[in-house]
Amino acid sequence: MIAARNGPARQRAGNYRALERNIESGNPDEQGRRARLMADAQRGDRDAYGALLNDLGPIVMRFVRRHVRDGNDTEDVYQDVFTALHRARHTYDASRPFEPWLFAIARRVVNDHERRRLTRATHETTVGVLPERSIEADGHLKIQLEQALRRLSAAQREAIRLVKLLGLPAERAAVAAGTTAGAVKVRAHRAYRLLRELL
Repeated sequence: MIAARNGPARQRAGNYRALERNIESGNPDEQGRRARLMADAQRGDRDAYGALLNDLGPIVMRFVRRHVRDGNDTEDVYQDVFTALHRARHTYDASRPFEPWLFAIARRVVNDHERRRLTRATHETTVGVLPERSIEADGHLKIQLEQALRRLSAAQREAIRLVKLLGLPAERAAVAAGTTAGAVKVRAHRAYRLLRELL
C-alpha cells in the first residue's frame, strides 16, 4: 500500500531526473554558455542576464508543463521559477554546472506548488448547487457593494468584471482590457482584496 502511494511521487522524481539528464547531456557548448552568462549576470551584466533568461524560457516552460497538473497554473509556476531563480542567483557557483542548479530550483517551486494545491483541495468543498440568495432581498448589501465598487479604480473594476464576473482566463481578459495577463491578475487580486476589506 505504501509503495502504491509513493509510486506517482517516485515517478515524478524519476521524470525530473530524466529531464535534467536530457538537458544536461545536451550540447556542452550550450551548457558552458549558460554557466558563463550566469557568472556574467552575477557580476552585474544585464545583457548577459537577459540573454540567459531568454535562453531558459522554453526549457523552463517545458519542465513546468510536464510537472504541473493543472494547466491553468503553468504560467504562474513558470513565473515563480524565474522569481526564485532571480532571488537565488547569488548562490550559483560558477565552477559547477548551471543546469542542475536551475532544475533544483525549478523542482522545489513545482513541489511547493503541488503541495499548496493539494492542501487547498483538501480544504475546499465542491458544491453542486449554489444557494439562491438574492441581493435584492438584502438591499443594504447591494448599497454596500455599490459603494465598495466605487472605491476601486476603473482598471480594477474592469479586471473584477472580466476575471471574477465573466470568468475569463487572464489571457483573454488581458486582450479585452488592452494590457498584459500579469497586469490583469494583479489588478483583479488587489481589487478583490480591497473589496474583502470593505465588505
